[in-house]
Amino acid sequence: MSILDSPIPRFHLAMPVDDLAAARTFYGEVLGLEQGRSSDSWIDWNLHGHQFVTHLAPERPQRIHNPVDGHDVPVPHFGLILAVPEFRKLADRLRAAGTEFVIEPYVRFEGQTGEQWTMFLLDPAGNALEFKAFADDSQVFAS
Repeated sequence: MSILDSPIPRFHLAMPVDDLAAARTFYGEVLGLEQGRSSDSWIDWNLHGHQFVTHLAPERPQRIHNPVDGHDVPVPHFGLILAVPEFRKLADRLRAAGTEFVIEPYVRFEGQTGEQWTMFLLDPAGNALEFKAFADDSQVFAS
């Protein structure tokens, strides 16, 4: 079954960017996302079957951080929950591209409920992204 056939609804997310060419390079080349339709003010991306759109919007809101597991987590942020091998492959790809991490890839809540691999980075417009992986997917919504 493909993600397009999945019973889990796909999300649509539109994020502001201040430079579409930089967004095209980052999301298309660094992250390796397939590009969909575009115009001179937006680009559609296939984010693992979800519709992610970068919209040209030069004004940026002030950034906020919250403490989580000893790190300052940027808010808002978005990303994907990947399988552990995909997470490691993406971390390697980002390192090879010279990505500066807000929070380097590491295991959060090690040995506790919700143990997960996580990493945070910024796109060229300053949007925060988090990619994570759970060794046990039943822990995604564990309390």
